[in-house]
Amino acid sequence: MKLAIAFGIVLSLLAVSSAAERFDFFYFVQQWPGSFCDTSRGCCFPDTGKPAADFGIHGLWPNYAKCHGGDDDGQARRAVLGDDAAAASLSGVGRRGKCWPQYCDDENALSPWAIRDLVASLSRSWPTLSCKSGDSFEFWSYEWKKHGTCSNLEPHDYFARALALKAAHNLTEILAAAGIVPSESESYSISSVSDAIRKGTAFTANLECNRDTDGQTQLYQVYQCVDKEGKQLIDCPLHMRSKCGDDQIKLPLF
Repeated sequence: MKLAIAFGIVLSLLAVSSAAERFDFFYFVQQWPGSFCDTSRGCCFPDTGKPAADFGIHGLWPNYAKCHGGDDDGQARRAVLGDDAAAASLSGVGRRGKCWPQYCDDENALSPWAIRDLVASLSRSWPTLSCKSGDSFEFWSYEWKKHGTCSNLEPHDYFARALALKAAHNLTEILAAAGIVPSESESYSISSVSDAIRKGTAFTANLECNRDTDGQTQLYQVYQCVDKEGKQLIDCPLHMRSKCGDDQIKLPLF
């Protein structure tokens, strides 16, 4: 009888282990709302009103250090293109293999009840700017379904840890301390932005740029690498090519 019980426990542990998603780190991605909106496609404010002029969370994305079955070329392309653009072109699979996990449990939909105590903070720190819907919960649900279900975290922990990372490393304040503030006339070297973030967080961030309606380069998203528990910044385990170049970049008003 004892042997049967022990065998059952071992089988249960193996089942849990096999169900756990294997990945190497998280990308914690924040976007500057002025740069999101100042493009040809524009933006729309959420139902709760215009967000603050502050970096907003885009997502907490499990990633592989290398594409399964090859090198990190596809992963680097994903990092440069951004989640949505890369997903559309690669669907999570690079030319050399799968580069990040996604949609790990389609049946595990996000429940409003699971994050009820976080909604106010999420509305401030993780607002939607998409014109598809002004409901930020739809944005959170999408991020949970695509990325959160691969995180090995429960929904509350997944969103709470993203909020904690943002609070611990306030990019808007870090850049302001270095004299890098939103402006329609000023521009900044990409190295000064990178150096300010490294000084303020003790880790180098990966930067993504886009172009405004006049074709000028602007800081769009900041990728910070985080440990597999989603708690601490780490040195990024892969190199990410950037399209920011050596240009002066803008941080447009919002």
